[in-house]
Formats: sequence, structure tokens, C-alpha cells
Amino acid sequence: MVSGGAAPPSFDPSHNDTAVITRLIRGLHSEETREQSLDLLCKNRQTCDKLAILLWNSFGTTKILLEVITSAYRPLLSDSLKERAVTQVCNAIALLQSLASHPDTKMPFIRATLPVYLYPFLNTMSSERNYECLRLTSLGVIGSLAKVDDPEVIEYLLSTQIFPSCLRCMDFGRTLSKTVATFIIYRILLNEEGLKYCFTLAERYLSVSQCLAKLVERLGEEDEENLLRLLRNVIGCYLRLSENQRTRPQLSSYIPWKLMDYKYVNILQGDPESLGNLRQLICNLKIRQSSTTRSTGESPGPFIR
Repeated sequence: MVSGGAAPPSFDPSHNDTAVITRLIRGLHSEETREQSLDLLCKNRQTCDKLAILLWNSFGTTKILLEVITSAYRPLLSDSLKERAVTQVCNAIALLQSLASHPDTKMPFIRATLPVYLYPFLNTMSSERNYECLRLTSLGVIGSLAKVDDPEVIEYLLSTQIFPSCLRCMDFGRTLSKTVATFIIYRILLNEEGLKYCFTLAERYLSVSQCLAKLVERLGEEDEENLLRLLRNVIGCYLRLSENQRTRPQLSSYIPWKLMDYKYVNILQGDPESLGNLRQLICNLKIRQSSTTRSTGESPGPFIR
């Protein structure tokens, strides 16, 4: 038993009690209290502004989180993941996201190369629920890193396999995973080094443009809830790719006409910035108004004129 007793059943996050948080972190060090401590810390991570600092500075805690995460590797390969174990692993990954999000722990987190422990979950090709939970939670960590425009973060991500891993998630994940993975690609492309990385190899550029096109073509009713966010990220990616004049003709042939259907344009009416990006994309690629009728048979909307 950990000194000080087992983790308490609950605590009031409004108090932001450092002593209680510290006790929960100590609870991670005992197998008897680890599951409950993980659950409580994860549920209250958004309200505990000191959590990332306390986790990072607590001796051996990061090692324990990594042990929980890596415990899923073998079941992942043998297709024997249990829901209870997946919940614990996702909770541990969510605590890593706290480290990835906090300005004081973000760079130490990257310099310790901790994100590589999540890549096995990003490279799976099953959309089954347990795999999706692990994939989505892992993408949340990378998304937190990519959210801030930091050249060192982008340099680190480009030095790893995160780019092809995100493309794989866009292909095999469910809607939320696709949305977060596309957001990460978009954030990388917004950086000049990230854009240069994409165009360094023709195969890499083609992989991105084809993956985006395939994602749009597969849009269906199950995507409705997150459709605006997904479209925003897809259009942002296309717009950045269209800034390379040399490859614009090829890109124009890859963009699916479905993206310019009235259905999706109407959804974008609630997001003026994304609608403006779509206008700019059409302008960059010099897509003719008559082309937009291919998928719907209707005349193009006024936003194209």
C-alpha cells in the first residue's frame, strides 16, 4: 500500500488542492490504487492547472505511465485487447496529453521523445472500438503538440513517422480520428518547413493529395456530427498545397468535386473563414464554374462567382 493510503474516491477540482492531486499521483505507484488514480486524474485533468508540472516532477511517474501504455503492445498485435485494459491505457495517454499541452512541460516532453510510445496505436488498421479509442487518444497528444506554431515541435514531428501515421489514420480511422489526423497534417503544412517536407518527394505529395481526396469521397451520414471540423481541416490542407504553383495542375485533378457540393457549401456557411478558404482554393486552381456541376447536376453557388 502506498504511504498515505489509497487514492480517495473523489475530490473537488474547484479547490485545485495540490495535496489531493499529489496523493492521486502517488496512487499511480501502487497496483492496488493505480486504476482508480488514473481514472480520477484523467477525469479532472482539465481543471487541475498544476497537474502537468506535478506529473513531470514526480519521481518515476512518467515511467509508470509508459509501463501502462506499453502493456497494450502485445495484446495489440495478438488482437486480444480487453476493454478494461484499454480504458487504463487511454487514461495514461490522456495524462501524457496534459504534459504535451502545458507550456512548461511541452518541450521536455518532446526532447524525451515520449510521443514515439504512441505510434504503435496510430499504425493499426482496424476501426474496431478498442483500436479506435487508442488511436483517437494518441492523436489527441500529437494534436496538442501541433496546435501551437513552434518550429521545434514541427521539426520533431517531421523527424518521426507522424506524417505517414496520420495519413494512415485518415484512411482507417473513424470520423473523429480522421478529423484530428487531418488537423495535425494541416498544422504541419502551415509551417514552411512542413510544406517543404511535403513537396520534397513526389510520392509524399501524391500520398497527401490522394488521401485527402479519398477521405472526401467517403464522406457519409456517419460523419455529420464532426463534418464542419473535418471540412475545415481538409480545405486548409488543400489550400496550402495549392500555394505551390508547379503542382497546381496536378492538384486540380485530385480534388473531388464532391467537396463543392451544395450540401457541404451550406455547412460551411457557419464558418466564414473556411468558406473563404474554399473560395481562395477555387481561385488558386482556376476551377471553372461548369466543373462544379459534375457531382450534383446543379449550377454552382454564388460563393464561386
